[in-house]
Amino acid sequence: MADVEFKIVEHLFSLQSSGTFRKELNRVSWNKRDPVYDFRGWNEDHTKMTKGITLTMDEFEEFIAKIKEEF
Repeated sequence: MADVEFKIVEHLFSLQSSGTFRKELNRVSWNKRDPVYDFRGWNEDHTKMTKGITLTMDEFEEFIAKIKEEF
């Protein structure tokens, strides 16, 4: 399996930590592609991560609109 290259371009926020991984919303460039919105757990020095979700700008805007409708 090939290594995955990533760069956290912008940290938006973190949720309270419970355990080794802290859930964060970041804008991340994966394998030198354009940054996407990324929500997942990260360890303190960002060397390990959990499974997460990534959303394009359009998907993120739709997601936020749906959250606002619901709540």
